[in-house]
Amino acid sequence: MSIIPKNLKYQATHEWAILETDGLLSVGISDFAQAELGDLVFLELPEIGQEYTAGLECAVVESVKSASDLYAPIAGIIVAVNEALIDEPELVNDDSYLNWLFKLKPNNPQDLETLMDATEYANMLNSDA
Repeated sequence: MSIIPKNLKYQATHEWAILETDGLLSVGISDFAQAELGDLVFLELPEIGQEYTAGLECAVVESVKSASDLYAPIAGIIVAVNEALIDEPELVNDDSYLNWLFKLKPNNPQDLETLMDATEYANMLNSDA
């Protein structure tokens, strides 16, 4: 069973997001996603300053098994990427919730409410099983 922290919001494409106290949205991939992908070997993170609309492809994760696109959970501007993961993408496999991939400044923080909560995400995973 995958770990699904209750304080995060989730997309059907297996990204998680949390609104931090500084108003920025931290985004990563779920434990389920990293387990399905297997050992990560490469990350293509978004460019700082780039603006994305919700659902737009913004990054790529590659593993020994496959590559997968990542999507912006809500609209906003990329303000940071986790540089440590560029050299060590396997850190995401170690703890996918500690190792956020990028941060964005949301255009409208209330859009976070359009994402799934932990229960809804768990139900989606169980229905796909």
